[in-house]
Amino acid sequence: MEIKTHKLYYAGKLMPWGKGCVVKNPNGWILLGGTEGRDPATDEVVPGVEAQARLCFEKIKANLEEMGSSLDNIVKLWYYIVGDFPDGLAASDTYQTVVRVREEFFREHAPRLCMDTNPPTFDLIGVKHLARPEMIIEIACTAVL
Repeated sequence: MEIKTHKLYYAGKLMPWGKGCVVKNPNGWILLGGTEGRDPATDEVVPGVEAQARLCFEKIKANLEEMGSSLDNIVKLWYYIVGDFPDGLAASDTYQTVVRVREEFFREHAPRLCMDTNPPTFDLIGVKHLARPEMIIEIACTAVL
């Protein structure tokens, strides 16, 4: 199998997401539903966007490994972030925190996916609510086997 993410540039600046991903000869696909910052041991939502984002990435990693894949095989992410974004979602402190957490997590567990190397493509979606009122972020993921 071969995975190639095509980089995206605006005004000569590398964007923190890929333009798209080409997967040749995959052995199968994993479509993870939205992963949230709910502690599986307690069913409680962890407080704050940083803790929720970190838990989302930890759960994505564990789920992919359980299903026979890894973070390195991610081809697309979807970020659902709660809030009002008068200056746009990408400019929000919430999103910037998610980006920082993602970069820290990927640097440790999947350096190939970092913003300055070969980040996966993703969609950034602002929403009014998620399943529980204390949820701030949910991340869905597609990966290959």
